[in-house]
Amino acid sequence: MSNESRYRPLRIGIVGLGYIGTTVGGQFHRHSDATVTAICDLDETVRDEVGHQFDVSAGRQYTEYEAMLAEAPLDAVLVGTPHTLHYEQILAALDRDCHVYCDKPLTTDLERARDLAARAARSNRTVMVGYQRHLQTAFRTARERFADRDPRWLTASITQGWIDDARGTWRLEPDLSGGGFLYDTGSHVLDGILWTTGLEPASVAASMDFHDDERRVDRRAHLDIRFENGATGTCSFHGDAPSVREHIHLWDDEGAVYLEGTQWGPREVIEVDADAGEYVPYIDPRREQTRADAFLESVREGVEPPATVRDAFRVTALTEAAYEAARTGDRIAVER
Repeated sequence: MSNESRYRPLRIGIVGLGYIGTTVGGQFHRHSDATVTAICDLDETVRDEVGHQFDVSAGRQYTEYEAMLAEAPLDAVLVGTPHTLHYEQILAALDRDCHVYCDKPLTTDLERARDLAARAARSNRTVMVGYQRHLQTAFRTARERFADRDPRWLTASITQGWIDDARGTWRLEPDLSGGGFLYDTGSHVLDGILWTTGLEPASVAASMDFHDDERRVDRRAHLDIRFENGATGTCSFHGDAPSVREHIHLWDDEGAVYLEGTQWGPREVIEVDADAGEYVPYIDPRREQTRADAFLESVREGVEPPATVRDAFRVTALTEAAYEAARTGDRIAVER
């Protein structure tokens, strides 16, 4: 990065003005090291509202991301569109030599995820994926425990009234979502497990209940995972429940780490020793970076972002294997 570009605000273009586009986009808008230069969405009313909120002129509001990339002066692109659109939009941004922040999941197709991982590795652009638990103190605290030891057994679950929340949106349209609850909220849980423990999944068996007759949008999923180091784990995801509760329990030979959460507030950490004693380590969530903070730091310093394309590839590989396992009734190997 040149000295001139290093010290001027990073120019951001946003593709998709839904929750991620406006939430993370708002972080960029308020940040002294970034400016939202252009926005893109199919909905004219949304474009007008967000353009006013982010001080983006009508001349920099687009319906097509290709036009935005071709015309607007951009250093980076925030991709906040439905899941199955990410691949082409990330490629287009990289082809324009832009850094990329992309919402999770990276993509819902394993070969496309593999291709993006290879392209990101060859590029000198930052590509960060929106797995924000990599920034959360609770998960970072748990990850430190497994820096020098292997988990042996884990359980995880999350509940949400996701079906009701998703009615009338693209999330129940599999051509846009790529799946159901597992590919949406469940993706955060799988990522949290893999990133926190460093475990490599070897195979998975799964059962699912589906919301649609075509059996593409799952509302409940149960995964039985075997890992390369011999560890095992069970994960349950219920997207038709009354409220959000999350439990991740990670056991090693000396005890366990419990991560517990209600709704979307901060997760708590409880350490369990070999005698069943419990200890609550002090964590200060006020010290956490925002997603914009972390992305901008990675771009400015030329360092790896907290959530990489490689991290996201592992999640897609496990997720795709789980869907195949549920539909076939077989235990499926997880590709690497």
